[in-house]
Amino acid sequence: MKLGVIIQARMGSSRLPGKVLRLIAGKPLLAHVTGRLIGLKHQVIVVVATSTQTQDDAIATWCGQTGIICFRGSELDVLDRYFQCAQQFGFNHIVRLTADNPFTDITELDRLIEQHLTQKNDYTHSFGMMPLGIGAEIMTVDALQTSAVEGMAPHHREHVNEFIQENPERFRIGVLDVPASKKAPELRMTVDTIADFDHACRLADICAPEWLSTERAISAC
Repeated sequence: MKLGVIIQARMGSSRLPGKVLRLIAGKPLLAHVTGRLIGLKHQVIVVVATSTQTQDDAIATWCGQTGIICFRGSELDVLDRYFQCAQQFGFNHIVRLTADNPFTDITELDRLIEQHLTQKNDYTHSFGMMPLGIGAEIMTVDALQTSAVEGMAPHHREHVNEFIQENPERFRIGVLDVPASKKAPELRMTVDTIADFDHACRLADICAPEWLSTERAISAC
């Protein structure tokens, strides 16, 4: 069984261009995303999946400098980018993360992976309970392939997971329950705007960002 964590990243954000390499507490946002994964108990292969566009050369360069595996594919067809990446590395299961979420809860991600594998799910997620940007999702490569072959709507190609979510009768789907102390779905801990970025910088000042717990982040909001 080969488990991959694929982090989608690109420089071309319309609301906050170049955000994935903006510095938070002295390190690029993307470094916080990858850095937190060191705490995972499950053995994974981490890949940053960016586009072939010239503007994303900076991401590929950063990956090369830091020893992170980089895959390059379609800029707009993110679903195909994920599928081609999974195929190239021979993954059986794929954790999907995005480069604008520097505070992923690693404890809950470990629990998510364990539940997914134990229940033999096609797709498992932890969205809708913790603050936006804290949760994650994992899917089998078979579910990803079905999405890539059959999910032809523009939003399927852009968001990767929506074909699965829209066809629950076709997939075994699990939802991770999280502790009450981490439930605060009304809060934002993603980085999509300059206000989000400033908020992330304030959270990063509390302690080393890679060790910032969800509970402490919630109490600081």
